[in-house]
Amino acid sequence: ALLARFMDEIGLGERWAFRLPGTETVIGALDAAGLKRLYADADAAINLCGAQEIGERHLGIKNRIYLQTDPVGMQIQVAHGDRKAIATLRQHDWHFTYGAKLGDPDCRIPVNGLFDWHPTVPPVCIDFWGEGAGPSPGARLSTILNWKHDDRDVEWNGEVWHWSKDREFRRFFDVPARSALPLELCIGGATPDELAEIASHGWGLKRSTDYMDPIAYRDYIIGSLGEFSAAKELVVVSRSGWISDRTVCYLAAGRPASVQDTGIGSFLPLGEGLFTFNSNEEALAAIDAVAGDYARHARAAREIAREYLDGGRVMGAVM
Repeated sequence: ALLARFMDEIGLGERWAFRLPGTETVIGALDAAGLKRLYADADAAINLCGAQEIGERHLGIKNRIYLQTDPVGMQIQVAHGDRKAIATLRQHDWHFTYGAKLGDPDCRIPVNGLFDWHPTVPPVCIDFWGEGAGPSPGARLSTILNWKHDDRDVEWNGEVWHWSKDREFRRFFDVPARSALPLELCIGGATPDELAEIASHGWGLKRSTDYMDPIAYRDYIIGSLGEFSAAKELVVVSRSGWISDRTVCYLAAGRPASVQDTGIGSFLPLGEGLFTFNSNEEALAAIDAVAGDYARHARAAREIAREYLDGGRVMGAVM
């Protein structure tokens, strides 16, 4: 019901199909036979995050595209000779990554030549985020996140690079007490004790589970002043050039974004609408800039999305 409603709202009411995992049951515009024909006729199929295991049913697809949204982990597995990771990637004809600096001299992600990784960025549908109303009354700088993960750290050259976002956010715990604008986390994956600790540093809190519906998610971002967010350690220390698919939504909505530095300044303009930081002082300076001329930075945010992140432009380059 959720898929049917949402796909209809974006004009794709008769152009989606979903196969129930582990079964031959297909819901939506196709049946199992129709899905099989689609695989045979498709010019390409995008395996987003590599979330779909490739089976015999997919082998007839002409161009199987692995689109990696979280760089570093898979590249390090390949560098360590992980046979499962290598076999998974070999089932695809093309490999794209949001690690947009992969292969740059200052990027620490290993590239061993087994796979030809093509850097890209998250695409965003500008129209979906609209011009819309301004931020809600009492709006804050916000972000949407899961607080803690325990199972996806990686080791490279004797260093452990952590996946969990809580470690980096703790470096900036005291920013709200000195910030020119109020800050809020729309958060999941935190214990009651952790939530109390976060709140004690002046962060507003919302439950991310209240915004799982795509329209509610959009309304939350549009209702915010902008984004303020740390990133996972592994995309920061590796100089990956990763930018979040959440951040590009803030930008498309005309909401300025201040995010922890992963190297995105090498391909996106910084200083108007989009800021990066490595320290508390840099974070506070970014917030001060947004507070000092909000309208200018809101316009600049949307222009960055339109110029560099528009879905037609980004996916056109992929294709």
